[in-house]
Order: sequence, then structure tokens, then C-alpha cells
Amino acid sequence: MEKVKNPKRFSLNDNVLDLSDLKFLPRWVILFIDILIIFTSLLASHLLIMGLEVQHYKVFPLAYVFLFIVAVNVLYMYIFKTYLGVIRHSTFVDLFKIFLANLCGVLTVIIINYTYYLSVHEKVVLIPFLGLYFAISCLFLFVFRLCVKGFFNIIKENKRSSTRKKIYILGDDDTSVAIAQVVLSNPNLPFDIQGFISYHDKRVSIKLLDRQIITKTNFINNLRDGKKEVSGVLVIKEALQKEELDFWVNVFLENNLKIYKAPNMQKLRSNEIINHINTIQIEDLLNRRQIKLDNMEVKKRHFQKTVLVTGGAGSIGREIVRQVALLEPLQIVILDQSETPLYDTELEMKETYPHINFKFVLADISNKSRLEPLFKKYNFSMVYHAAAYKHVPIVEDNPHEAVLVNVMGTKNLASLSYKYKVNRFVMVSTDKAVNPTNVMGASKRVAELFVQSLQNIEGNTTKFITTRFGNVLGSNGSVIPHFRKQIEKGGPVTITHPDIVRYFMTIAEACELVLNAGTMGHGGEIYVFDMGEAVKILDLAKRMIKLSGFEPDIDIKIIYTGLRPGEKLYEELLSDNARTLPTSHEKIMISKDPSMDFQEIDELTELVIDFSKKEEKQEIVRILKSIVKEFKSNNSIYESLDK
Repeated sequence: MEKVKNPKRFSLNDNVLDLSDLKFLPRWVILFIDILIIFTSLLASHLLIMGLEVQHYKVFPLAYVFLFIVAVNVLYMYIFKTYLGVIRHSTFVDLFKIFLANLCGVLTVIIINYTYYLSVHEKVVLIPFLGLYFAISCLFLFVFRLCVKGFFNIIKENKRSSTRKKIYILGDDDTSVAIAQVVLSNPNLPFDIQGFISYHDKRVSIKLLDRQIITKTNFINNLRDGKKEVSGVLVIKEALQKEELDFWVNVFLENNLKIYKAPNMQKLRSNEIINHINTIQIEDLLNRRQIKLDNMEVKKRHFQKTVLVTGGAGSIGREIVRQVALLEPLQIVILDQSETPLYDTELEMKETYPHINFKFVLADISNKSRLEPLFKKYNFSMVYHAAAYKHVPIVEDNPHEAVLVNVMGTKNLASLSYKYKVNRFVMVSTDKAVNPTNVMGASKRVAELFVQSLQNIEGNTTKFITTRFGNVLGSNGSVIPHFRKQIEKGGPVTITHPDIVRYFMTIAEACELVLNAGTMGHGGEIYVFDMGEAVKILDLAKRMIKLSGFEPDIDIKIIYTGLRPGEKLYEELLSDNARTLPTSHEKIMISKDPSMDFQEIDELTELVIDFSKKEEKQEIVRILKSIVKEFKSNNSIYESLDK
């Protein structure tokens, strides 16, 4: 039977006929239409024969002959079930069945015709007539089905166009066309592509997929003239340089156009493409092209080796684990003091990397007696130290905890790595350790100094390496998820200061730096990363609000709360008296910060640890300032110690 699913309505007086209400046409109706087409084909064939002044045989009345031909044809239609297919979904298989049914019908008539001739020496049907009938009947039956199919496609497209979001695709290259084809062929996607925006201004008279190509200038001029024919644009982020992406995003946001991000080609081939076309996020605009370094050397350092990752349940630590797991290590030991995140990490890793041998350890890095049995047991080749307290205001109020974790914890791990001859120890540091204005940054700088000092002591075989970078997109507690939650609640978005700026990088990028630093280092280096241009947090907030479809200070208010204790307007990657040395990659540099002798930093760290155990905050910060000369408190109760 024929299924009809048509959204269009036709008015008959006071009655409205909705074709979508007609679920099925009975099979006999389709068969009846096919029989009418057969009769029409016979009539057309007859008229053509008469036009050629050829006479039919008159053995039997012509009407009887025609009825016989129809009966034979209907028999084969029944045998091949040509009337059962859903016409609007007709395929080559359905057309082939019609062809076979008609062919078998004609061949049967020809066999009967010659059998009769052999019996009584008279023919009943003209062979040329049967040939014409076969061709015309196939043609008419094909055309009928194709017309029905086309009719329903037109109606379907009209419905789709009326309910779907009209969008352009940015770009007119092969990738743009491939994405457009997938979007147009997927009925589950809520988009109707109106055309392609060319990156250039050269006018072209051709169309792509029957859609117009509009030049860059014409598109922008149309927007300025108020001729906004679409509600959004689909952007292929990988095809654009950051500057180009920023330009187009500004154009779209200024004209209230939704910006959608196309998936990569691998996801494009997936059946779940509907889950991969999303509105563009602020992370997409801040992200730079992925930096790729010597992956063979990275794999060599980890292949069939045992690796320890501290803070492995945190944002950075977990991504380090993911990347190390791809390098086929012998075992990965994941250590964290936070129970629930560690359990979540265990579930993820065992599901994603079932072939990797993981060990999950719940422990505090400030407890050396808990750590040493691990070093004895596992014979680590690499230690990635990502465990730390990092939230500036909380740490400012609890300097003793900062010292116990960031300083004492690092000291424990680095000392054990030296004692058990770990091949490489890689510490994750922060740009807040440079010219620190808060306890968190100062504690990380002290940890850097201690790690560096171990490099040159007698008998050391471990390479101690430090990596230093800025804010990480999407990490726990970072500003972007915080802003996103505030926008989802309707605002306000809170910013500490209108002039505050920060550097940003992706989690994957940060961890790639960490892994590569472990292979590039000779020991004692502090690696800094080219973070690009600093981002003004106010501009970041405004863009996030616009990308969410709102207007800053109209739909979503922005309020300023004042700098938090220890917070500064801008972060630095290099100290004032540091100089940099290049490495084999232009985006990675070595910071030549002042270092300290092991004996001196060891004694000072023991001193500050002792005061931390007594929770004497002022004395803790005073000692930190004596170690880190450039530590000047800002907006903090400890500013009096700087006088």
C-alpha cells in the first residue's frame, strides 16, 4: 500500500483536508492505477500502429486481445508484487520489478502467439505492437512513480523549509559542499541551507547543490542594508585562521546571526552528526591550532614504562593520563586525594582504555610515608606532578595548606624521585608563580625553586623539569564555565575588574606541552609557552553573552566585584630579571629564572613547613617573601609585610 505523509492542507468549503492525515492508500488503488496506465499504454501503442498504417491481425476481436494482454500483465504484477512498494520511496529495485513484470508479460504473450501460430498457422498479435506497448507501459509506469516521488519530495522540502532554520555555509570549497550534502540529506537536522558565502569577492554565476554563492562583500552589504535572509551561519572552524574566524564571528554577532560549528570530516561520516553541529563556543574562538611536536620521542619515553600522575583526577592530570594512555605504557599510577573525582576517573579510564594497566591511589602528597612505598613498589620512569591547590582567594586565607600541599607535597615527590632514580620528574606550574602577588603563586614559585635545586646535587640522575603556563580553558573552577553558568541563570555576570586580562590555552594543549617538555628537557629548565595575546576578561564575557543570543548589559547585566585577595590585573610568564632561550620549537622557550642552592632552599622550605604545621599565617607568608624576593602582596592582609 502507498503511504502518504504530506503536511499541506487543501480547503474544500468548510472542510480542510490534511494530506498528512492520509496514512495509507490501499493496495488495490495502486493496482487499479497501474491497470489504467497499462490500458493507456495499449491505446497509445494502438494509435501509433494505426498512424503507421499497419493493420492488427483479426483472428480475435481487438478488445479481447487487449484484455488478454492486460490480464497477463496483471498476473505478473501480482507475482512480482509491483503494487506493494511505497511509491514516494520508490527505488531502483521497485522500477526493476516493474520492468521484469512487463517483460515477462510481453514474453508470455509472444510465446502464446507463436504457439497458436504453430497450431493453426495464424498470429494473434503484432510483434512490433508488443514492442511498442512494452516500451510505453514501462515508461508510463516509471514516470508515474517518479512524479509521485518528486511531488512528495517537493512537499517535504516545503515543510522542512518552513520549520527549519535558514542558514548559510561559510565557504564554497569541497569541504563546505561535503558538509552541505550531509546536512541536506539528513531529515533529522533542523537546518535548511540557503547558500554559500564565498571567502572572496570574485563573482561566480554557478550554483552549488542548486544553492546560490554569495560573495563576501555582497553578504556583508546585505546585512548592513537590513537584508537578513537567514538566521544563522555554519562555520568550518578548521578552514579558517584565527584572525579570519574572529573577523567573521564579529560580523555575525553584530548582525544577531547564530553561529554554528561544523563537525570535522570524521564525525561528518558518523550517524550521530546531529549531535556534532552545535553553536560555536568561546573556547573555539580562543583556541589556536594544535601544536604538534616530536611524537615519536614522546612515545619512546613512555612506551612500556611505568608512569605516576599526581592530581590525576583533576582537569590537567586527567588529560595527561589520557594522552599517556595512548602511548602504550606498561602501567599508569593515578594518585589523588579527592575520592569522588578519582572514582570518576577510574570509571572513565577503564572504559576508554581497557587494555591499559591502571592503578588508582587515594593519597595526600604531603604524607611522605604514604608515597614512599609507591616509589619502592612501582619503579617509576616518569613522574608528572599536577597535584596542587590553585584557587587564589581560598589559598590566600589558608597559606598553611598551600605550603603543606604545594611546597611540602612537591618536596616529597621530588625528593623520592631523586632517591629512587626516576628518569624524569615533570612539575606543572603556573604563570601566577611569576612576580607573585598571592600566596598560591608564591608557594608554586618556592616549589619551582626546590625542584630546580635538586638537579645539580651530587649523585642525581633524575632530570627535573618545570612547565609554566596560564589559564586552561574548561578546567575546574576556570572563568569560562563560571560565566556560562551565570549566563544560563540569566545573569548577572560578575567580573572582578574591567581591565583584568588573562592568557588562555586548551587543556589538551597544556598537557601536550607537559609531555613534550619531559622529552626536551636536560634537567633544571623551566619551560614557558607562547600563549599568544592576553584576553581581556570583559571582552570575553561580552562575547560569551552574545554567543548565547543575548545583549550585554541589556539582557544579561555585567557587574564588577573588585579584585579578590591576592589577585592582579595581568599575569606574566617571565619574571622581570629572567631571560629566555629558544628551543627546537618556536612556541616553546626556556625561562632562565634565578635559582637557589639546594642546601639553602631545603632549609628554608623546612622552616616554612614547620610554621605551616602550627598554622602561623603571618610567619608563613613572611618566610615565603624571604624566599621569593619578588613576592609583593596585592589587595591582601599580608601587604603590611612588604613595608
